[in-house]
Amino acid sequence: MTGKASSIVFNNSKQQVAPLGIIATDGAKDLGKKINGYLVDWSKDSPFAQDSYLVDTECPRFSSGDGKGLIKTSIRGDDIFIIVDVGNYSCTYKMFGKENFMSPDDHFQDLKRIIQAMGGKAHRISVVMPILYGGRQHRRNYRESLDCAVMLQELQAMGVSNIITFDAHDSRVCNAVPLMGFDNVMPSYQVLKAMFQEINDLDVSPEHFMVVSPDEGALNRNMYYASVLGVQMGMFYKRRDYSTIVNGRNPIIAHEYLGNSVENMTVFISDDIISSGDSMLDIAYELKKRKAKRIIAYATYPIFTNGLAKFDEAYEKGMIDYVFGTNLTYRTPDLLSRDWFKEVDVSKYIAYLIAAINHDISTSKVIDPHTKIRSLLTKYNVKGAENL
Repeated sequence: MTGKASSIVFNNSKQQVAPLGIIATDGAKDLGKKINGYLVDWSKDSPFAQDSYLVDTECPRFSSGDGKGLIKTSIRGDDIFIIVDVGNYSCTYKMFGKENFMSPDDHFQDLKRIIQAMGGKAHRISVVMPILYGGRQHRRNYRESLDCAVMLQELQAMGVSNIITFDAHDSRVCNAVPLMGFDNVMPSYQVLKAMFQEINDLDVSPEHFMVVSPDEGALNRNMYYASVLGVQMGMFYKRRDYSTIVNGRNPIIAHEYLGNSVENMTVFISDDIISSGDSMLDIAYELKKRKAKRIIAYATYPIFTNGLAKFDEAYEKGMIDYVFGTNLTYRTPDLLSRDWFKEVDVSKYIAYLIAAINHDISTSKVIDPHTKIRSLLTKYNVKGAENL
């Protein structure tokens, strides 16, 4: 992103929809500060300049565990953007004298408390929820809840106008709220930019680089990377045991590969979530068996629910070289300290989105990923970039 893009917003003839306000809930404070920093910097020479766009809020708890939302400054007539990370499990609260860690349910309840506290005074409410609450429970098999769809309908009923999310597990969940604004944004440019910055000898020529989809569900995002880079793509599919259910799912028996040879190739694997990480590691080992030279994994949400030990072991054995992940959800200090982990900062991207929406400007004019990726490849002297 360049300064030119910010000037498109703040020096545009269109006025703000309403004065801008940003609320960063517990769990999204760091991300909110970064976004606010960009917006303050970009607007300093505009009529809309402010020292800070952050709105002071709090969700305190009673000793019984009940909570409430508080907004400590006026938001009457403001265009409010609420940033929430429902996956941040480092946040705590006291209940009957014991410390409890906040679950996605707790974060979602706090979001609703803040919306309630507005009392209908805001001009418009948009929610930036990078990882969707209930997003992994996106469809119904047999007698199951539809958590994500119900969450979206609940927010719509509370007066939310727009939802901004990133790399939704299944973007078709927007069908639950067809009359509400729903933007599913892919940080493709930010990922490629981070890769070029972190890997000095990265060669993305078709002779040395391939994209491999970890499963059929991730096919579209990996097809995009293969297309904009002009390289070949392979894929794995999960062979499951449909006769049993473990932890609510049919267990994976094997990962089967379809595609061209990966021998002596740098392989890039993209997925939305690294949860336990077992599937990603299984694929890395399978690719190494097929004599892949280097493995670069990426997940928008690197949550590592089973810890980091298996990835440490894989890195030490040379089975995996890099894991890239965004700052759109909580990352532990241990993860950030790992040599194999590289962070993709998406805060600037969100700031552009907020600024564009606040001025009713088409976001495609500000954040066209294809144009920016082509410029990035040209900058790093990628052969044939001008034709992509």
